[in-house]
Amino acid sequence: MKIDKDLLARANNACELSGVTDDLTTFAVGPNADGSPAMTIVVTQSLSDQLEGNRDVEPNDWRCLNDSMWSETDAVKVVAYRMLHQLRAEGWPQALLDMIYLEEETLNWAKAGLPDENALVHKDSNGNVLEAGDTVVLIKDLKVKGANFTAKRGTAVRNIRLVHDNAGQIEGRVETQQIVILTEYVKKNK
Repeated sequence: MKIDKDLLARANNACELSGVTDDLTTFAVGPNADGSPAMTIVVTQSLSDQLEGNRDVEPNDWRCLNDSMWSETDAVKVVAYRMLHQLRAEGWPQALLDMIYLEEETLNWAKAGLPDENALVHKDSNGNVLEAGDTVVLIKDLKVKGANFTAKRGTAVRNIRLVHDNAGQIEGRVETQQIVILTEYVKKNK
């Protein structure tokens, strides 16, 4: 990918987070990223993949935030804040979060990209996060109330729907019946 020369100049031809000079690309910092240099940063492909969810986040890859969180570029500070927030359970990011300073407008931008902590999270019996449209497999025979059949263990339930007000329930079709299933009796089919 060709990177804008002004953006590369601002970044000193290196990743604005880690300082690495190889395998550079750009990352648009949303929400509402408009493609402008003010809302774009130069990063390594590896960090970009983690930011976009194409790779699992490797906490040690983000230790570079110790330095980059002090950047003069708001988009860099926003990404640093979000990643420190995401990784705060690791311990070391919490200390950095306590030190980081963002102007009110920049802080609002950073918080706008964070997941809602009050949102319900549906998880299967193994703790995997379920999303609408996933396929799950029953891990137990389930007698279906109101119908005259038992949903057998090992049955695949495709294209599930999440019950919006109960994280312990999903909806799916088994033997042409739309039923509610407790998440503790399913595992995500990967």
